[in-house]
Amino acid sequence: MEKLKIAGGYPLKGTVRISGAKNSAVALIPATILADSPVTIEGLPDISDVHILRGLMEEIGGTAKFSNNEMTVDPSSMISMPLPNGKVKKLRASYYLMGAMLGRFKKAVIGLPGGCYLGPRPIDQHIKGFEALGASVTNEQGAIYLRAEELRGARIYLDVVSVGATINIMLAAVRAKGRTVIENAAKEPEIIDVATLLTNMGAKIKGAGTDVIRIDGVDSLHGCKHTIIPDRIEAGTYMILAAAVGEGILIDNVIPQHLESLIAKLKEMGVEVKARDEQVYVGPADQYKSVDIKTLVYPGFPTDLQQPFTSLLTRAEGSSVVTDTIYGARFKHIDELRRMNANIKVEGRSAIITGCGQLQGAKVKASDLRAGAALVIAGLMAEGITEITGLEHIDRGYSHLVEKLNGLGATAWREELSQEEQEQMKNA
Repeated sequence: MEKLKIAGGYPLKGTVRISGAKNSAVALIPATILADSPVTIEGLPDISDVHILRGLMEEIGGTAKFSNNEMTVDPSSMISMPLPNGKVKKLRASYYLMGAMLGRFKKAVIGLPGGCYLGPRPIDQHIKGFEALGASVTNEQGAIYLRAEELRGARIYLDVVSVGATINIMLAAVRAKGRTVIENAAKEPEIIDVATLLTNMGAKIKGAGTDVIRIDGVDSLHGCKHTIIPDRIEAGTYMILAAAVGEGILIDNVIPQHLESLIAKLKEMGVEVKARDEQVYVGPADQYKSVDIKTLVYPGFPTDLQQPFTSLLTRAEGSSVVTDTIYGARFKHIDELRRMNANIKVEGRSAIITGCGQLQGAKVKASDLRAGAALVIAGLMAEGITEITGLEHIDRGYSHLVEKLNGLGATAWREELSQEEQEQMKNA
């Protein structure tokens, strides 16, 4: 086990290149199960979630080779192997195996997903969609069993806008008989990315990126080559970091349209932001103004950037309010920021941040992926050295973090935890 140490107070500048989208990758890789010949995905991030999924592709009989951010999956010899435990417990997005395996094999056994705990994140909308397509779904001893004689297209209205349910239903429906219509579908860029891959494989999908998606089922899908979109959440994290401690940072390999809500809020704070074709330049603010944030489904402000933005708001004059309408329990980073001298209080689904002047380095723990990003930004802002544990969460979504930070002029490094520190973490 390791910890990340950051010596704060260094102004950062330069260029950082953004990796492929983690939230696309975790759906694109399971989607390859639906093909009958090899699928190559270019530009994947080098993160633990991708490596876990590569292992799962091999566990069910496929071959998956990953090199230079490119993965080729040959699904031709895959079988409907039950996956009740093991690797599926390590990531939330393992639930995409349900839709993909149901679509190809008409059956699946998948353990309940793991990943970051952000409060209740039920998969009832996923199950509702599978049942509408003709599958029976049961929960047996902590695993989801899906069985269908055949899958038939259906009209499915999602009671809650859900990225996961939208993608999972798409995966199951592309090889169902007849037309499926998903109403109140999520509109995130990652959904368009998955639909693009499936279309390149031979699926018939219209409306991805709108709230109504129409899918005409086909008998089979074939292999193809696909390039993943850039990670808008990683890009947003570095934009926030640049606003907090930068002297002019160019974020490369981005789609600025995916970041419009963040750009608007940074400008509202007084931060200089200039968007170009595939780049965003973020300059320092003369004065940081307090702003209020409310997370919403896309194209609203992303819940995944709420926590990093909270760290930035500790620099603002006056009080700011951050309200998370997506995950009400997504405030576990607040106690850690308080250890660093942040003046924040939580009231229900909102955090009230009062500009505190100088953050102080401290020993803190990342409770989830984006909380980890918030602590990294706070560490860069703080006086002294910050030690962050819980790196397994950060490694799920940020590729080559230390190298990218140090490339901008930061002083950050990883160290092995001592035996005593490991024991303390186990007993905490």
